[in-house]
Amino acid sequence: MKPTYLIQQATLVNEGKTFVADVLIENEKIQKIGSIPVQEGYQLIDGKGKLLLPGVIDGQVHFRDPGLTHKADLHSESMAAVAGGVTSFIDMPNTRPNTLTLELLEEKYQIASQKSVANYGFLLGVNAENLDEVITWDTKKLLAITDDGLYFSGKGNILADRPDMLEKIFAANKGILAIHSEKEEIVEKNEEAYREKYGDDVPVKFHPLIRSEQACYEATERAIALAKKHDAKLHILHLSTAKETSLFRNDIPLENKKITTEVSVHHLWFTDADYEEKGTLIKWNPAIKTQKDADGLLQALIDDRIDLITTDHAPHALEEKLKPYFQSMSGAPLVQHSLACMLEFFKKGKISLEKIVEKMCHNPAILYKIKQRGYIREGYFADLVLVNMDSPWTVSKENILYKCGWSPLEGTQFQTQVEKTFVNGNLVFDQGDFQEDSRGKALEVEWEKKE
Repeated sequence: MKPTYLIQQATLVNEGKTFVADVLIENEKIQKIGSIPVQEGYQLIDGKGKLLLPGVIDGQVHFRDPGLTHKADLHSESMAAVAGGVTSFIDMPNTRPNTLTLELLEEKYQIASQKSVANYGFLLGVNAENLDEVITWDTKKLLAITDDGLYFSGKGNILADRPDMLEKIFAANKGILAIHSEKEEIVEKNEEAYREKYGDDVPVKFHPLIRSEQACYEATERAIALAKKHDAKLHILHLSTAKETSLFRNDIPLENKKITTEVSVHHLWFTDADYEEKGTLIKWNPAIKTQKDADGLLQALIDDRIDLITTDHAPHALEEKLKPYFQSMSGAPLVQHSLACMLEFFKKGKISLEKIVEKMCHNPAILYKIKQRGYIREGYFADLVLVNMDSPWTVSKENILYKCGWSPLEGTQFQTQVEKTFVNGNLVFDQGDFQEDSRGKALEVEWEKKE
């Protein structure tokens, strides 16, 4: 028998409201919200003075399983996720082999069912190799299809550079296409210019000028125009420039949007001023850019032109990151610290709790049509996070849970701390202790509602 938990007098943040209530958890689900009398057998949890949030759904991670498990795997990274309040994740296809078939997609679900303590979903990859096949498949039961990360496996695989491929997909696919949006032609010209000046020893501070605002904006503008032409669903991953935010709407609810986007935490947290101290540790594609970009992205998040907050969690071995600029791998781990970063912005008066919950919990469930998650609602799965809002701690090697063992946030002090995380009603994380044998569930898509 699984325990029945009664969380008492917590401050719930849910659906635009903040209020104090009890929450009863039984048989994986939230059974009741309100004033709940104690009964024999309940395990009581004191929520007084603590925030109770829906579990975060991270819409973009790279957990590296299968094929790259020296960097990360579905067990290690899901443990880091739940410690940071992330109860569900959506993983990208640039594993080895790339997830380009339905059989390989199913294999990843099987691996996750055996290894992940968090709930899981996986995106099907689409590139030049499998495009003609993918457009014949019935993809409505899938969360989405994507090209993200696949450009590492060869040129011509970044769809933003291939209007011909985008046209084919938009004409045939009724689900969401999520893309990495940079114009490689512009990036390559910029690379050549900096190589002429510095050879192979280009300082990393020029990364945002090589992978420039222009490269991002032109790619996003073209992709959106093609999606509109076909009345198709397009999601732009990890937006990195303030200029691009002007291309998105905020005059209709997310449920009605065909063109959507997200911002990853690092594009809000870091700026180009941080390259001097952090170097290649903060080398991401698309690049971290200026303070003006970070401020513009945050404003667009608040005014609903940006729909989701994600991490693009992308662990690499430290020796891979510390190589010279052109050899250094792009990406860094973030899933353990994303909620803490956003709550720090709240502490500084930059964003409301309700907006953080909307963008990290509610909206991923809306966009990807995830069944019975993302909210604190009776009858929904009990994916919940209890947060102490006054519990300072510092990121260090000793408390980093990523398999790669490092973080670009080392030395950062946070004021808030996740105390408990429930996944499907199981208390999987409790003040540093894990229920390691607990397993999450595959995210279910309410596919019958898709067009």
